[in-house]
Amino acid sequence: MTTSTSTSTSVSTSYVVKFRSRPLTATLILVGGVIALAFGMALSVVFGAADIKLSIVWDAIFHFNPDLTQHQIIQELRLPRVLGGAMVGACFAVAGAIMQGMTRNPLADSGLLGLNSGAGFMLAVCFAFFPGLPFMYLILYSFLGAGMGALLVYGIGSLAKGGLTPVRLVLAGAALSALMSALSEGIALYFRVGQDLAFWYAGGVAGTKWFQLKVMFPWVAAALIGALMLSRSISMLSLGEDIAKGLGMRTGLIKLAGTLIVLILAGAAVSVVGAVGFVGLIIPHLTRYLVGVDYRWIIPCSAVIGSLLVVFADLAARMINPPYETPIGALIALIGVPFFLYLARNERRAL
Repeated sequence: MTTSTSTSTSVSTSYVVKFRSRPLTATLILVGGVIALAFGMALSVVFGAADIKLSIVWDAIFHFNPDLTQHQIIQELRLPRVLGGAMVGACFAVAGAIMQGMTRNPLADSGLLGLNSGAGFMLAVCFAFFPGLPFMYLILYSFLGAGMGALLVYGIGSLAKGGLTPVRLVLAGAALSALMSALSEGIALYFRVGQDLAFWYAGGVAGTKWFQLKVMFPWVAAALIGALMLSRSISMLSLGEDIAKGLGMRTGLIKLAGTLIVLILAGAAVSVVGAVGFVGLIIPHLTRYLVGVDYRWIIPCSAVIGSLLVVFADLAARMINPPYETPIGALIALIGVPFFLYLARNERRAL
């Protein structure tokens, strides 16, 4: 027992030394990413169906005049939209990073494992049976739906011979997502709430309002802070549960806390932006490639890069075919689907 513990400790120590080796790169990514994010948000506010000068944007923010139409466009439409995009990108990316770290599953993502579709199903139920429900309750139902989707996916995946594998988990997620989407569409047709769900299916931040951000922000801020507090423990879990237990870590408690954080992040994001997938799949892999496997760097860097991806995807969605908008979910999927196929192919070779 002592030999096993000492071996686990030595292995863990060697990995800790390894994943602490890129703090300079991570710092550069954080600083450069924040600068690029500020630049992207400024571009997103300036460009649109009606291009607005940067000087007018500055006046609208610091010297708002409600009598000016351009000031109203900036304050009521574009600012909440761009801030919502940045927040949602951080949510999906950090949720994906935590899921991949805790489960050691390279294919883990809130969209692929049923969280998004579960949250969307609960939104359909709310639109049909509880019309006019305040946004606070919509977020709570999104959390509930995300949790239901995750439980069903893990339950279905566990029924297969040989137990859970990354590919089986994703297959179960795909099956459940198809079922949840079909049920949501059936509810939409029967109760005539298709127009309310159309935005969710398309995926986008165009309809984001200030009151949504005010309700969403405390949940997201608390979840991101919690993710940072768990980052060291997730780094240990990513080395293997046996090693983590050998170091005295209460893995069950850490997994429970991590799961709650993922449900909050995914549920809040889906309630605002809709069915946008692959952010939580792509960004953690890219971040690990750049900064190593220390989640104390992966989580904040993933939040910044995820925000960048969604903000620039939203900007591109408005620039491709103006004055019409392309759903950002479709744009991100153009990158995400080939990346997913690449990961699935590598995972199948490893089985």
